[in-house]
Order: sequence, then C-alpha cells, then structure tokens
Amino acid sequence: MNNIISYIKNYFELFKDSIKKIRIKYNILIRKFRNQNPQVFIYLASILIGIIGGISAVILKNLVSLTEELIYHNKNFNFNYWTIFFPTIGIILTVTFIKYLVKMDISHGVEKVLFTISKKRSIIDKKNTYSSIISSCLTIGFGGSVGTEAPIVYTGAAIGSNIAQEFKLNLKLRTLFIACGCSAAIAGIFKAPIAAIIFSLEVLMIDLSMWSLIPILISSTTGALISYFLLGDNISFYFAIFEPFDKSKIIYYIILGIACGFFSLYFIKISRLIEKKFSKSKSIYVKAILGGMAVGLLIFIFPPLFGEGYIGLQHLMSSSPESIAKNSLFYLVRENDYFLIIFLLGILFIKVVASSFTTSAGGIGGVFAPALFTGGILGFVFTKIINLTNFTKLSEHNFTLVGMAGVMAGIMHAPMTSIFLIAEITGGYSLLFPLIITSTIAYLVKYHFDKHSVYTYNLKRNNQMITHNKDKEAIRRMNIKNLIEKNFVKISSSLSFTEFIEDIIPTSSKKFFIVEDTDQCFKGYIILDDLITILLHKEKYETLHIEDLIVTSSERISLLDDNETIFKIFDNSKSLYLPVIENDKFIGMLSKSKLLDKYRKLIVDFSED
Repeated sequence: MNNIISYIKNYFELFKDSIKKIRIKYNILIRKFRNQNPQVFIYLASILIGIIGGISAVILKNLVSLTEELIYHNKNFNFNYWTIFFPTIGIILTVTFIKYLVKMDISHGVEKVLFTISKKRSIIDKKNTYSSIISSCLTIGFGGSVGTEAPIVYTGAAIGSNIAQEFKLNLKLRTLFIACGCSAAIAGIFKAPIAAIIFSLEVLMIDLSMWSLIPILISSTTGALISYFLLGDNISFYFAIFEPFDKSKIIYYIILGIACGFFSLYFIKISRLIEKKFSKSKSIYVKAILGGMAVGLLIFIFPPLFGEGYIGLQHLMSSSPESIAKNSLFYLVRENDYFLIIFLLGILFIKVVASSFTTSAGGIGGVFAPALFTGGILGFVFTKIINLTNFTKLSEHNFTLVGMAGVMAGIMHAPMTSIFLIAEITGGYSLLFPLIITSTIAYLVKYHFDKHSVYTYNLKRNNQMITHNKDKEAIRRMNIKNLIEKNFVKISSSLSFTEFIEDIIPTSSKKFFIVEDTDQCFKGYIILDDLITILLHKEKYETLHIEDLIVTSSERISLLDDNETIFKIFDNSKSLYLPVIENDKFIGMLSKSKLLDKYRKLIVDFSED
C-alpha cells in the first residue's frame, strides 16, 4: 500500500515538473516572439482580450436572465407580497459570497478600475475576472435595481490586467490592456464597439493615440462580434427610430438637455446621501436586510424598478407605453394620460433611491442602466406633457432615446460615450444632432453645479484620480513615502558645540544631523559643510551651543500632504532637503533631487517611444 502511495506521489511530482518545464518553454517562446514582433504581439493579445471579454459579457447576461427566469417567471410564480423579500435574499447571498470567497471590496466597478490605474499600477487580482459576474448575477437576478455594465467593465479590466501580468508586461501595456478589456466587455453587452472605444478614452482617460487606439479598436470589435455570434440581438436592447429629426424642434431638445442636467444632479446627490447613511452601519447583514427590504417594497409598488429596467424602456417605445404599468397596483387606470405621467414621475425619482439602496446595501451593480432607464422616462414624460398642451407635437420615441443619452452624459460626465451608444443601439445616426445638443447641455448644466462624475467623486476627494496631463499623472503616481530618507543621526539642542565636535562627529559618517529638543520634538538640522568657518576658530567652541547653529525651515512636509502639494512646497522653497514632520516628530528628510529623478523615470514610462 505504501509503495502505491509513494508511486502516486512520484507520478504527481513528475507531472508537476513537466508542466513547469512546459510553462518555462512557453514563456521563453512568448517572450522571444514579443521582442521580435512587439506590435503584432499587442494586436494578437488584443484579440484574445476581446474574445474573453465578449464571452464574459455573454455569460453575465445569460446568468442574469436565467436567474430572473427561475425566480420571477416560473409558471407557478405570481407577482405578490413575497416579491418584497427576493432582493434581500439576493443581496445577502452577494455580501456572503464577497465576504467568504472574494474577500475584497468589488463594489463601484468603474471607480475601482480608475483607482487601479491611478494607484495600483494597473494590477488587478485574478479573482476579479469572475467575482463581479457572480455577485452581480445574484444582485440583479433577484431584483436589485442596478445594471450589469459596471460589473462587466471591472471583469473586462481584470481580464486585460491579468493577461498583461501573465506576459510580464510593463505599466503602459497593463493599462492599455485594461482599456482593451473594458472596451470588449461594453461592446459585448451593447454590441456598440464605437461607444465602447470612446468609453475607454473618455471615462478611463486613456491617452488618444494610434498606439493605444488600434488595440482598443481590435478588442472592442472582437467583443461585439463574439456577442453577435453567440446571442445575436438578444445580447442587448434595441430601439429603432420611428420618426426623422425635425430641425424646428431644436429648442425642445435644448430644454430637455437642461432638465437632464438637473436630474443628473439629483441622481448624484441622492446616491451620495444614501451611501453616506448606509456607511455608518458596520454590519454588512444589517445593511443588506434594510436595503434589500426597501428595494423589494419599492419594486412591489413600482414593478418597472426591477433589475436593469430595459424591459420598461421597451414598453415606453412600443405602441402601448401604458403597458409599463403592468403588474403594478395602478394597472386599472393605466390608460389615463395624466395617471401615466404621475406614475412615470414616481418611477423616475424613486429609481434613483432603489438603485442607491441596492448598491449601498452591498449589492453589486452599476449606474449605467439606471441612467439610461431614468433618462428614457424623463424624455418620454417631457414629451408627453408637451403633447398634452396641444401646442406642438413631439416624437415620444425620439425624445425618449435622446433623454437616455442626456442623463447618462450628466451622471457619467461622458457625453461622447452617451451620444455614440444611443446612435449605435438605434441602428443609425439619424438623431446625431439632437443627441449632441441634449447630451452636451446636460453635461454642462451638471458640471456647473457639481464637477465630479458618479465615478470620480470619491477618487478626486482622496487624490486618487488619474488625469490626461502626463506631468500631473507622473506626480500623482509617485509613492513619495518610499523616497523619505530616515537614516540620520539625532542630537539634542542642549548639546554644546564642543561635545558635538568631540563626541558626535568622530563616531558618525554623516554630514547631516537632526536636532531635537528634550521632548524629542523636531527643532531643525545642522549641515556639517556649513560649519567650516566655525571649525577653523576653536576659540568659539566654548561659547556656542547646537541651538545657536540650527537651520530652521518654515517649509515642512506632512505625511498627509498629497504629491502635488509636496512639489509646490519644494517650488516655494530654495532648500534641496525638506523635513517630514508628523505631530512635531521627525520622520525623515525628502530630497528634491530624488523627487525629480523619480519624476523623470515616470515620464519615461508614460512616453510612447
């Protein structure tokens, strides 16, 4: 028996060694090919990212649809009071999965991608290649009022990052592959490759150049083709334009843009408020139960709040828009136009609350779908009210579509993405002019009152945001704490100069000494080279004390200072060294030359040559 066990162990060891040798040879071949054909390698890797990203999008959409089908559309299931509990179950399953299996925060997917690019050198854990898919499936499939787009963006980013890590690529290529993964995932969800490319340039803030554009284009197109091949038109919602653009109605698109801008502001403010309230609770299960029950109750009253909301938009775009009230408590009076407006206004403002409750309670999902959903309702309600006045006749379908782009542009600060997304899902560019007008105005209105998008608010507040400015980005990416020099000799300010000369200097190889008082608080420093003239006059030794020779500096650096502030302090100071002080205690010295050297290296990393 022991011989058999020993034989099996030896067999597995040989198997592991064989796999290791194959992997080493594989890595050597890949590295050789990459060095000989760098551009071809990037293009082939982009195709691979596009394939995996597209498949991931298909898997997520299928899993969400399957979960919804099993829970809500079973033949024996009726939409009743039990519905209230399903979002709670989904969120509890989600937070449990994250706590015990994922063991890391994966909420706010797009924000996480931006943070990874800005502060984590574009390195994403392997778990994130699947964690957002499973968790968002549980959240949305059970009725959570959010979208699948942010989770699939994080998934695509993780795919791109891990492929780059597997090939041991540098920071520049890791960041590029993250953008490729995000584009492939969005293209797979919407079958909108152009919008997916613009998303990477506009939201992820990837530099616009042919070097970066071609790989993103390849991944985006590949992701869209994969979704076409596997699911056809079922991968996303599709809306056709029923009426041509009427140039005489431009003023109404301008007014709609203003309305979308103010609604975007409401969306952002309510989301931040609810998230802040929920953050005070330390128990993830208390938040899951409270938030889940609130979402369930809102869905019971307003069924269109369920999930992403695309089915509700399809009702509005159909010949019977009142069918959006199906399964609601108000279905019997659905054909009254005034009731429909009130019903939709309720959904419009409460969707924001339901979406915020879902994510604040621990559910995984994004605001992409809620933005499109609320924008569509806003556009429809706006048109319905105008048409009821009999002053003019507006196209409900066209204004619904344009409203989707307007709110999305305001919330995400991504007008170009919004314009091309709606243009692509409508199958043409007939609405290009009103899309541009409404989206641009919505963005400008929102930006005037609040300069942070839904993705960048927390990042900019914590100085974790990336930027198109390479100089600023190099400064922000620097880990300045690692540049602080701490190996200095500390001396007391009460020390006499004679003691300093006789006892300290002979035992130290340093020319730089830190001076502290009796409470070990920082007083200043002494540079030995500055004492040459005094050292030549021994008669002064007995009358001098260290505190008479201290170099003090009004400019000091705190560990709480951000990188840009530190550079500004050096700019305002003529000193080559500045002390880092925390609570009056000396932490170390920061060298201007080291800062500039690190800055130059980062600028080289960002260079395209």
